Amino acid sequence: MNLEAAKQARLKAYVPYSRFKVGAAIVLNDGTIIHGANIENSSFGLTSCAERNALFSLISQGYDPKEIKEITIIGGSKGPISPCGACRQVMSELIPKNTKIYLANLEDEIYETSVNELLPFGFDLDKDRV
Repeated sequence: MNLEAAKQARLKAYVPYSRFKVGAAIVLNDGTIIHGANIENSSFGLTSCAERNALFSLISQGYDPKEIKEITIIGGSKGPISPCGACRQVMSELIPKNTKIYLANLEDEIYETSVNELLPFGFDLDKDRV
């Protein structure tokens, strides 16, 4: 788990409305680290979460999502932060099922989970296609 990289990513957040910074760090099998931070907009529906920003950045930079080893997400929450529903669906489609997912807060409380635990009945193109 790369808690320090997630903390560094969190510093890049743009949160003029909520002031709630979230950072995500994706570690690839070769050790490459991709950062993501939440970016707010006054039209809240246009806000983008750290997890999705990290994943979209990874793909737009030409990396293969199959090479994701782990993702750590951190925020200033009371307990370990929890991804929103949109992030859970994106994560379920883009990261390998065996990827370690670490949810953390600024007090270094950490919860290790998986895609299937976060979204047990998520749409899966491979198994749900008729």
